[in-house]
Amino acid sequence: MDTMSGLKRTNYCGETAGVGSTVVVGGYVQKIRDMGNLIFIDLRDRTGIVQLAFNDATDRAVFEKASSCRSEYVLMAKGVVKERESKNPDLKTGDIEIIVDDLRILAKAETPPFEIVDDTNTNEELRLKYRYLDLRRGKLQQNLITRSKIAKSARDYFYENGFIEIETPMMIKSTPEGARDYIVPSRIHHGNFYALPQSPQMYKQLLMVAGYDRYIQLARCFRDEDLRADRQPEFTQIDMEMSFVDVEDILEIGEGFVKRLFKDVMNIDIPTPLPRLTYKEAMERYGSDKPDTRFGMEITNISDLAANCGFGVFKSAVDAGGSVRAIVAKGAAGVLTRKEIDKLTEYVKGIGAKGLAFIRWVDDAPSCAFAKFLADGELDAILERVGAEKGDVVLFVADKDRVTLPVLGALRLKVAKQLNIIPDGWNFLWITEFPFFEYDEESDTWVAMHHPFTMPMDECVEYLDSDPEKVIAKAYDLVLNGTELCSGSIRITDSELQQKMFEALGMSDEEIEAKFGFLVEAYKYGAAPHGGMGIGLDRLAMLMCGADSLRDVTAFPKIQNASELMSGAPGDVDDEQLKELGIKIADEEKAVKDDE
Repeated sequence: MDTMSGLKRTNYCGETAGVGSTVVVGGYVQKIRDMGNLIFIDLRDRTGIVQLAFNDATDRAVFEKASSCRSEYVLMAKGVVKERESKNPDLKTGDIEIIVDDLRILAKAETPPFEIVDDTNTNEELRLKYRYLDLRRGKLQQNLITRSKIAKSARDYFYENGFIEIETPMMIKSTPEGARDYIVPSRIHHGNFYALPQSPQMYKQLLMVAGYDRYIQLARCFRDEDLRADRQPEFTQIDMEMSFVDVEDILEIGEGFVKRLFKDVMNIDIPTPLPRLTYKEAMERYGSDKPDTRFGMEITNISDLAANCGFGVFKSAVDAGGSVRAIVAKGAAGVLTRKEIDKLTEYVKGIGAKGLAFIRWVDDAPSCAFAKFLADGELDAILERVGAEKGDVVLFVADKDRVTLPVLGALRLKVAKQLNIIPDGWNFLWITEFPFFEYDEESDTWVAMHHPFTMPMDECVEYLDSDPEKVIAKAYDLVLNGTELCSGSIRITDSELQQKMFEALGMSDEEIEAKFGFLVEAYKYGAAPHGGMGIGLDRLAMLMCGADSLRDVTAFPKIQNASELMSGAPGDVDDEQLKELGIKIADEEKAVKDDE
């Protein structure tokens, strides 16, 4: 094998110097074309590909060495940059090539289990098993480079705005954050466990108590929950907190970051101020607290028309305190056939609806299965209310609002994707004025929608005990194209109000002390008003890269069962390690593992 002795890289493959320059490049062999008296090698690094050329004038030892190269060999090559006779417009360096006079084979490679190309049909599980090879693909490399640029832009922006970067602990006390904790056994304190942080929430609030009025951290967070395309068990949050502020100050800083980030990374100007909707408005119009506003198809409430109509399904829903609402798929009658509507009916039943009523307007008269139950003029009134015309399909759901709205929100997205009507663009949106509490039917209790440290609106404090449904929080989310990027709130800093909030959530004094005692104690020593938010760096990178999954912007991701295919994590540990930790695995668990 050759060495690098006497050679030092002067240029990247995708950024070579001008014609006539002598350069040294290093990289991986992408492709070889051996034509007998001519050899061309495409050499690849993270910046792109350049063509190495070997001809009759090339030293025979160098030529033979080039002839021996194979895919993914690691090379260094020295030569003169020349203009190519046959140019390649698909490459950044497609107008030039390097006439090589010195070639070093630094490492040979076995034939990889799949071809290293951007557009690959290789099974993802195989690619994840050989992730270090998958990461050589230009597409993934550009994704990770974009992610790096996002991190740099974040640090630059927040540093310039007076924020201090402070690291918080990775091994903390387990506290309720809405998902399961990953726990770490203590070797010294047998039977006790650390937790990996779901967020640095309490620590950043304590930093505000400590007087660090502007905190920032690119924080690693961990949640033991079921995975999906936009979720990983470990993720990075651009975490910030500010003192002596209210909601407007935090939204202003957040908008400034968005504007700076998209200019830095994508050279796109995002107009500010960003639009806003209250939680109530978002749910009423879009059926979602993270709506995609790049297209219309907004929800229309026809409950007043349905209250006294002859169609029992509609009338009974309104009589029971619910509502009847609809979306209109404009010009969709040709695509949403009766068969397709049947599929949509099964879909909404699967997410909680009892059924789906519809009007399909193909011919001069609209086709409506429930028209026979309606009195004269009632169908016309409904069509006028929803704005339906010939060629449209109207889809109705009737039920309690907690069913009607989210079901139509999900249906709206599904139909829009089916009709391919979602345009490209960057639609940011603040959602404000979230309810403080949400009702959990399983436990028959009111729980905090965000977290128990969220400040309620001043005028809502009186309802904490008497009417939790009326309590509105000083909380806000940032949404981009239907994806929640950030969640934040103003925090409670009054120890008496915090105690009252814990009690409203049904927590005993013992439970409060065990879980949050140190934070409650800290507030007794004076805390400036403060608030903040956490922006999901991974989701931001996924959207900015146009990726389909967080796995495409994460170097070494987990799959759906939270395992990492390349390293085999999680794995067994030996009995001696378990003994040191004071842990014994139950025999039945071992038996199950042995059978798998």
